[in-house]
Amino acid sequence: MNDASAQVEPSAAGVDTPWWRSAVVYEVYIRSFADGDGDGIGDIAGLRSRLPHLARLGVDAVWITPWYPSPMKDAGYDVADFRDIEPVFGTLADAEAMIAESHRLGIRVLLDIVPNHVSDKHEWFQQALAAGPGSPERGRFIFRDGRGPSGDERPNDWVSRFGGPAWTRVTEADGRPGQWYLHLFAPEQPDLDWNDDSVRAEFEETMHFWFQRGVDGFRIDVAHGLVKADGLPDVGSIVWPPLTPDPVDHPHWDRDEVHDIYRRWRTLADGYEDSRIFVAEAWVHNAERLAQYVRGDELHTAFNFDFLLAPWHAEEMRASIVTSLDAHDLVGAPPTWVLSNHDTVREVSRYARPQNARPVHRLTDLIDLPADFEVGLMRARAAALLMLALPGGAYVYQGEELGLTQVEDLPDEVLQDPTWEQSGRTDRGRDGCRVPIPWSGDAPPFGFSPEGAGALPWLPQPHSWAGLTVESQTGDDASTLELYRRALKIRHEHAVLGDGDLRWLDTAEGVIAFARDPGFVCIVNLSGDPVSAPHRAEKLLASGPLTEGDRVPMNTAVWYTE
Repeated sequence: MNDASAQVEPSAAGVDTPWWRSAVVYEVYIRSFADGDGDGIGDIAGLRSRLPHLARLGVDAVWITPWYPSPMKDAGYDVADFRDIEPVFGTLADAEAMIAESHRLGIRVLLDIVPNHVSDKHEWFQQALAAGPGSPERGRFIFRDGRGPSGDERPNDWVSRFGGPAWTRVTEADGRPGQWYLHLFAPEQPDLDWNDDSVRAEFEETMHFWFQRGVDGFRIDVAHGLVKADGLPDVGSIVWPPLTPDPVDHPHWDRDEVHDIYRRWRTLADGYEDSRIFVAEAWVHNAERLAQYVRGDELHTAFNFDFLLAPWHAEEMRASIVTSLDAHDLVGAPPTWVLSNHDTVREVSRYARPQNARPVHRLTDLIDLPADFEVGLMRARAAALLMLALPGGAYVYQGEELGLTQVEDLPDEVLQDPTWEQSGRTDRGRDGCRVPIPWSGDAPPFGFSPEGAGALPWLPQPHSWAGLTVESQTGDDASTLELYRRALKIRHEHAVLGDGDLRWLDTAEGVIAFARDPGFVCIVNLSGDPVSAPHRAEKLLASGPLTEGDRVPMNTAVWYTE
């Protein structure tokens, strides 16, 4: 097994701590990271060529979005074969070489696993269509007869996350209108039935397949959605996410039975001498529910989306942090902080809008709000230092380290997110945060594809990114890239950062301040008057210029050593 996977990091107390409790993980959206063969689509060759960037950035691991064979109806999250590589991205040999190269650079590798659904082109679903009602093949999915005298009505009132109904009716082999199948996402993504033993066995074998190739863990897509309530009752008036933190018995989100699955997975991962790890994408409605996913015998970590969604206000941001820390402390797990990902609006664009106007998650939430992108970038830089100073681990989405904004004006004809069509072209979806990132040069494709490549990037890049390339920001001490590089270097060097505790400090209204003992203080001024540094403190790093007297102005974060 790979030596990197087995390593533990010494904690401040001198006790060995598993690496994942403090890890900073970089998300690679593979279609948009780097194009190695010139077809305009990111691939494994491109990723491998840019691994030195990740090593210089200072991340501990990389999470790669699905690279499996797929019809790409949902950018690879419609998987046709979990144990191979999509030819657009490369080959299995390419993947193994990339994993080995990452490990040589000290970077662990996490893959995406998509257990809620498969592609409608997956062999299993094609077998289910051919086998007919009541067959074991259909038992792997959620097929049901329709309601009404002729079965013409959907089995229940569930709706797709991408818009429209969550049920599609099939035509049986003899040409008759037949059963309906469930798809909580696109019709091309039929949901699996996790009550079926063969489904459970298949995913365990898939994890073994990749673990044996050196993969260090998995990010679990839709981790809160695998189990559906017996009888598939109507949702009715139940709202998700709930409007209050009170318990909600939703028929297909965050059901208690899902935890049995993850206990089995934890046992599987712990069976390796160099145990492997999981991170859950679990959109649940309070910190206590999220913490249940990271109990000692379940998953290792889970994304903290409450932090991502918190507005740029000191009271609400601090409340989000306190609630998460308290809930995770009860189960002995580290929080996992995140500012953006391939499903959410980039944080520069979120923070550029008036805060607390409404919850801001998708482009439709903010497209009509006025934006100040200079303020958005200041806040995003400060938020990065806040996130990286908090106890636990963190994830960085590609381009976050460059200060990229959401591309909000992509032409209609290039949009590929299934949300666009399924919403009747009213929701522009997530493509704006998935535009290929800029590496060099002063015009598209900004080094994303090899020089002389015949194909344009799969989504067009804005010309305004000329000043945001890796090349242009490298060596510029005022750049966002160099801020991230310095922050991650300090984080690795300062023993109290990462896993552990914090101590809140009294401060002025609109300001968050805390200490990581011994010897580290973080001050973030979200909306208050400039504040002074702690007595006898020495500045380590600031997200922006300080005022006269080295006071911390609004929308600025500073790290100090005492």
